[in-house]
Amino acid sequence: MTDFRLTAQHTDGDLALAHVAGQLDIDTAPHLRTQALDLIEQGHRHLILDLQAVTFCDSSGFNALVGIFRCAKAADGTLVLAAVPDRLQRMLNLTGLSALLPAHPTAAHALTAHTPSQNTATA
Repeated sequence: MTDFRLTAQHTDGDLALAHVAGQLDIDTAPHLRTQALDLIEQGHRHLILDLQAVTFCDSSGFNALVGIFRCAKAADGTLVLAAVPDRLQRMLNLTGLSALLPAHPTAAHALTAHTPSQNTATA
């Protein structure tokens, strides 16, 4: 397996911030999805993924993010991205998914922007 890590750094009620590091590819995307869904199943239905340390993301990694988004939404939650690498941000913009997956420049900014009323109002 190529280099990959997901580390939950902050959990507060229904919110979790997880740092993702390494490559998101065909080998690691299932692990990203499984670990993120575990956080959602533990009650952290609002998930912030800090992607600052992601070094590569192919279509498998992209599809894992879409799957995580769908599962968070099914749990009446949200998926927010932070520090999205330029190449991945371009993929999100080209596919129109940037409208569904809000991105913040840093994890700290995403945490500050998180408010319960804001998350329950979006659908």
